[in-house]
Amino acid sequence: MPTAIAVTSADLVLPPTDQQTPTAALLPAPETRPLASAVADLQVLLDRYGHVVVVCPTSLPAVAEQRLHAARGLLESDRIALVKSDLPPLGTAVLARQLRQLSVCDFSPGVVASAARLLTHYIYAGAVLGSVARLDRVPVGLKSHLKGWLPGTQFAVLAGPVPQLVRVAAGTEPPAGPEFATHLVLARGQLQTDWPTGTLAPRWQVQAVQEAPLPAESPRWWGTGRLVEFAAHIPDIAVLHRLVSSVRRETCHWCRMELIGDRCGFCSAPLLSTVPPPGGAHAAGPSGPAEPRALRSRRAPRALTSPVR
Repeated sequence: MPTAIAVTSADLVLPPTDQQTPTAALLPAPETRPLASAVADLQVLLDRYGHVVVVCPTSLPAVAEQRLHAARGLLESDRIALVKSDLPPLGTAVLARQLRQLSVCDFSPGVVASAARLLTHYIYAGAVLGSVARLDRVPVGLKSHLKGWLPGTQFAVLAGPVPQLVRVAAGTEPPAGPEFATHLVLARGQLQTDWPTGTLAPRWQVQAVQEAPLPAESPRWWGTGRLVEFAAHIPDIAVLHRLVSSVRRETCHWCRMELIGDRCGFCSAPLLSTVPPPGGAHAAGPSGPAEPRALRSRRAPRALTSPVR
């Protein structure tokens, strides 16, 4: 039985990559649905799927996050994981889709939930902005802030995995990108620019570009509506499966769920382990996971035995 992936906004539901990728369950905003109905919705998901992983942006309003905690508390269920993402809105939507892909693989719910922290390191999420004067989620120097007020100035900003900011101009190198095969998702706001497809995609050797509607939260997240948001990601479920499988699995000492990395995806308890992995390989800690051999080449990977049930 696949693990249910739920999201807090319809903007976080990107089209599936293939016929096997399930859609996400949408949890309505608190102002549109009473608490009793929200609890009933989660109960239906639990009855149908057994476990639910809810992708929660860190920019989610406090009242919406409180609703999720209240619903989980009323159900007294340890089968609901609230997975927080500090990626920009489009990057969070990409993460949710990757978890949807993994939900039908041969992974336990605990591994699917804790895989979110690992996958975040491999999503290159950013935007081209007409101004950085009100950008407060990515470090911006005073000089760039001042230039952000000049008409016609554009900036390429990468929020993760490593924050970067460059001014868009002829001959300027784009932010450092992934060194493995990716697809690019693009969402256009009010800014008119072809820089993501004309400059960024070729330099990053992107294999395909997909357009999506701009998430409603994006202008607030980036501090301006004059933007084009983008996210480069691993589209291949076989590579995602290999990536997650390469990390050593542990058992949470608190809730006994299976996990990868250093924190449980369901109860958030840290891993209690005094023995480091052999050679320090594949530890998905704060400094980032080791890069599997499958991702060290931009060439398309060879087909794997299908991990899907």
